[in-house]
Amino acid sequence: MTKRIFKSMCVVALSVFAASLVMFIGILYDYFSSIQKRQLAMQTDLAASGVIHAGAGYFEGLNTKDYRITWIDKGGAVLFDSRSEAVEMESHLEREEIREAFSEGYGESVRYSTTLLERAVYCARRLPDGTVLRLSIAQNTPVILVMGMLQPICLIIMVAFILSLFLASRLSKAIVKPLNELNLDEPSSEAGYEEITPLLERIEAQQEEIRKAEQIRREFTANVSHELKTPLHTISGSAELMMNKMVKPEDIPGFAGRIYGEAGRMISLVEDILKLSHLDEGAEEMNREEIDLYFLAQETVRALMPAAERADVSVELSGEPAVISGFRAPLEGILFNLCDNAIKYNRRGGSVFVTVRKKDGGAELKVSDTGIGIPKEHQERIFERFYRVDKGRSREIGGTGLGLSIVKHAAMLHGAEIEVESVVNEGTVVAVYFPADRD
Repeated sequence: MTKRIFKSMCVVALSVFAASLVMFIGILYDYFSSIQKRQLAMQTDLAASGVIHAGAGYFEGLNTKDYRITWIDKGGAVLFDSRSEAVEMESHLEREEIREAFSEGYGESVRYSTTLLERAVYCARRLPDGTVLRLSIAQNTPVILVMGMLQPICLIIMVAFILSLFLASRLSKAIVKPLNELNLDEPSSEAGYEEITPLLERIEAQQEEIRKAEQIRREFTANVSHELKTPLHTISGSAELMMNKMVKPEDIPGFAGRIYGEAGRMISLVEDILKLSHLDEGAEEMNREEIDLYFLAQETVRALMPAAERADVSVELSGEPAVISGFRAPLEGILFNLCDNAIKYNRRGGSVFVTVRKKDGGAELKVSDTGIGIPKEHQERIFERFYRVDKGRSREIGGTGLGLSIVKHAAMLHGAEIEVESVVNEGTVVAVYFPADRD
């Protein structure tokens, strides 16, 4: 970056210098040319006065080193010329300045010589006797002037180039220095350029997201390890006792049941982890389809009815068909986990009410129960992975702590919002609002 800034500054500086030099020479050339033209007009008037009073005698002994004087009669013939023999010169009647002088009393013109790389300025004045007196002077063109000043110009260019290199180097380093010294761990603390403040804010926000993701990953890894170790220790211990024949024959079914139960917990945990992994990957590998949420709720309630009967909990479904555009597996996960939790964390003889209805072009799913409820201080964290309000009860009923996290991620996948209302020992209401299809 420093090299690019350095090169850009050098190019800009030299370009500005070259453009300024060209403009300066052009402006000065025009300025001095106009002055010289006015002086030539004055000299022409003075010479005309001299010829009027002295006639041809005015030219005797006249110093015409800087000017060329030509005297032309009425027919265009040259009567006198300070540079050439008059008799050898052709008629000047067709010269522009001569025609103007004859017709208007005064004329001027400029003619370029491509071979001599110079231009000649002519001023002509008509005299009272009808003749015309013309003065001319040669001027160098800008190219000749530049060639004549080539040495000082080269010196100036060299000085400007060296100065440009020095200043560009200093400025480029000064510009890049604050960027190189940025503290990316705390970008908002840097008093750098105001223009990069939005970038620093985005970097800080991304770093905060990375830190949160890393914290979640660590907690997730620790929780998974802990959750897997508990059933594995139980399975390993029970199997070891059975292998060493330290279990009475009549106790073997109990140990086998414990192994089976813990294995089932591990299978449920792994399945929930896989579901979360698929939800984290997004919707790229899933097919969106039109799904009737009410029909899906019927299937879920039917599947959970045996578990509800074992827990002595009644489950009722009400509402109307509500078709949304979504992904079947995540929607099944939302319904299953909400209904399953409502049954598990209920009381014997309790009830679960599942309602599906259309709302604002989308759909609303509401699952309410008459269970143990959730304390207010825990309600904001119940969607975190492996978070449990009552760890003992969760393990007792076989919960993995991932059900509501699956609900949250599946809802986010559909752009849905979740609301929770709960009162301890009275029950919980979880409502999921699916927006209208934006497609």
